[in-house]
This record gives sequence, structure tokens and C-alpha cells, in this order.
Amino acid sequence: MGRVIVAVDGPQNGGSALTTNETTMPAPFVSKVATLAAAVALLAAGAAQAQSTAPVPPAIDQAYTQLMAAPAIARLLDAVKADHERSIEDLKLLVEIEAPPFKEQRRAEAFLARMKALGLADARIDAEGNVVGLRKGTGNGPELLVSAHLDTVFPAGTDVKVKERDGKLYAPGISDDTRALSVLLSWIKVLNDHQIQTVGDLMIVGNVGEEELGNLRGMKALFREHLDIDGMVGIEPSVDGTVLTLGTASHRYEFTFKGPGGHSFAAFGQVPSAIHGMGRAIAKIAEVQTPTFPKTTFTVGTVGGGTSVNTIAPDARMAVDIRSDAMGPLLETEKKILAAVDAAVVEENKRWGVDTLTVSNKLIGDRPGGQTPTDSPIVQAAVRANAGFGHKTLFRGASTDANVPMSLGIPAIIVGGGGKTGGFHALSEWIDLTDAWKGAQNSLVTVLGLVGVQGVSAPVLEKRAPRAAAK
Repeated sequence: MGRVIVAVDGPQNGGSALTTNETTMPAPFVSKVATLAAAVALLAAGAAQAQSTAPVPPAIDQAYTQLMAAPAIARLLDAVKADHERSIEDLKLLVEIEAPPFKEQRRAEAFLARMKALGLADARIDAEGNVVGLRKGTGNGPELLVSAHLDTVFPAGTDVKVKERDGKLYAPGISDDTRALSVLLSWIKVLNDHQIQTVGDLMIVGNVGEEELGNLRGMKALFREHLDIDGMVGIEPSVDGTVLTLGTASHRYEFTFKGPGGHSFAAFGQVPSAIHGMGRAIAKIAEVQTPTFPKTTFTVGTVGGGTSVNTIAPDARMAVDIRSDAMGPLLETEKKILAAVDAAVVEENKRWGVDTLTVSNKLIGDRPGGQTPTDSPIVQAAVRANAGFGHKTLFRGASTDANVPMSLGIPAIIVGGGGKTGGFHALSEWIDLTDAWKGAQNSLVTVLGLVGVQGVSAPVLEKRAPRAAAK
């Protein structure tokens, strides 16, 4: 069974079909599929009962009806469209600044400078390297974190110069996630230019540590330091109308095998090989069984070791990635893999009648998982906003910055910022920005409805009691 992506029509969005990642279903099945979407998310998170996805609640429908009918918001959305060409210059500026994992500082400094120039004078870089700017509301409203990640998967020295051809812009990281950074900057500009006063606070962040072994360190730091965040909307490359509600959890391990080593001929039969022991471990890992639902996966991603072709290897190492849409299967698979590695070392030692081969492991990646119920206000707000722009909503799951708040029980979603994209994590990554301003408008309306606009609409997002600090 593949990753489930379920489409749901909003109250103002007609349509003849719903699309999943594998099938197309006629519109009369909308309510059944919506219920299935909730069931999928809840079951994947280990919940005992499924909750149905009801129509958008009247209060949320009314808030977005008022919002989208307001002349001030109409002018604001026109400004997003008008700012589109200028925002592309921000995109080009930022994407041409390298931002490998753990080396995001130069891009962070450039993003901070742009935030300040566009009106967030008190923006700063925090201790973890996140760029944080707070746009205060009128008071007594919720605080919404709106974020995009600064880092890319590409190492230092990668050619990040933007190339344009066939109506597309090509550059490593241009869609994941630099486009989102430029969208946030555009929002800051138009909100300030049009003096839009929100009820709740907007914490606007360019965060670090989303990719590779960054381990979501930026998000973890934000939620560790800011205990009053009431919800989170992340911006990532997504098809229009897509709302991520499920956070796939992952654990990553580095295993190191150590032995005495020796000459391939002279020491044969006297010492175990670290590489042979690792090979046994890989073979055992390959036989581990995982459930197809909730989707649970593993892979030995990298291997290394040895000294020369004629040496019994004294050392070897491998990295293993384990993922699941639910923590229970993740932990069970982790247990099987750790046991498989230990058993392989025992067998390799037994093969030669010794006990000199050892293995150690280190947890190098820990991404907590979680989910935001599809009938929660933050999700229903996104559904209603999508409907207002003529989109059916597609629910999906993945491993993103939203994993952290989801794991803490804080409402969180990921939505798109506009534009057609492709080639993620490849040197040929591209984005087509034709009419991309429409996606930026859509996600901005989602955000404004959540925090409310003074004199226009009340906040949809609930203000929560501050969390207790972790011990």
C-alpha cells in the first residue's frame, strides 16, 4: 500500500473527481473518502478510534467568508500578485547563497537583512541559527509560527547559480525550500505596506536543520524556547490544495564494527573481519519484516571501512534509516534491527572461534512523529481557504518541520507557497513560477484566517495555555 493522499472538497468547491496517489474516485464518494482520510491519519498514529471529517464548521466558514469578502484583504491579495516579480529577485538572491546542513549562517544573515528591510526591525538570529521575527497582533490572540527552512541537502561547493530555460528556473534548492523563504518575505512586505493588523501574533521564521542529519534541530529549539506557540503552518513545495497532516517519524543509527585486523593470508582463520560481520548484519537486516500499514521502512544507506584489498578489515561502519507513520512499528523495527546486528557479530566471532569482533551503535537521527486530526480547526481552516481558491484538499504525510509540534500535541500543518516544482534533492531541481502568486495568496489567506484580522474576522486558531518547560 502506498502513501495515502486523500482529496476532500470544501463547501464552495465543486468537482467531478477526487485523486489519490493511485486512483481516481468520483465525487459522490467524497464523504466516505474524507472519513477514510481521518481514519488513515488516526490509525497511522496508533489511535484506537477513527474520527470522521465533517463539513467545515460554520464558525470557520463564516470567518473565511468575511475575510475573503473584505476590501482590505482583496487589496492585500492584489498586492501579493503585484509583488510576484520582485519576490523572484529575493528567491534568486537566497538560492545562490549556499546553505548545506549545519552551514546555514550566510543564508540566514541574508534572510535576516531582507526581513528587517521589509519591516521586521526586531528580527534576530537565535542561538540555534534560526531567523526569528515577530509581527505582533492586537493582543489576546493566538501565536502562530509560520516557517520555511533555510537549509538544503547540497554540500558546500555545489553550483547554485540560477539558470533559466523553457520558462523554468533551475538551481539546487530553488523549490525546497527557498521559494517558501521568498514567499514569507513577500507576505511581510504586503502586510506592512497595507498596514494589516492581525489579532494574533505571527512568528515568522527561517529555520535550520530540516534536511539530512539536521535532525529538526531548528524546530526543536523553537518549541523548547517558545512555550506559548499555539500552532504552526510550514511552507514547503506542494501541489495546490495539499495539506500535510501526518508526520512520519524516523530513527537513524550509525553502527561501527571493530576487530583486530590482519593480513588476508597470514591471519586468515585467526581474526574476524569487521566487513564480513557487517555484511552478515546487512543480510539479516534485509530480511526484517515490516507492516505495509502504517507504512514502515528501513534501509542501510551508507557503508564504509577496511584498509586494503589484502587486509582482513579491522573496522567497518554503516548508517541505517528507519521510518514509520506510527511510533509503535518504528520502535518494533528498530528493536529487530538492533538484534540483527548483535546476532551477526556473534555469528562472525563463532565462525572463527573468537570473541574479538565488537559493534557499537550511535543514534544520529531522531525525528518524532505525530499527526494533526483532519477535523481540527487548523486543518479545516486550510480546507476552507483552499475551497475559496477553487481547490479540493489533498491530505498527505511526510517527514517535515511539522513533526516537532505534532509530537507535542500542537496543531501543525504544511501547505504550499505556489509554483510547479520538480527534481527535489537533485542538481536539476526546478520551479515554474507561472501564476505562482496564486499559491502565495491561498496560503496567506489560510494564515490570516487562523490569527484573525482586526475589524474583519476573529481568529480560528485557539489560544492555548503555555506549555510547561521540559525538565
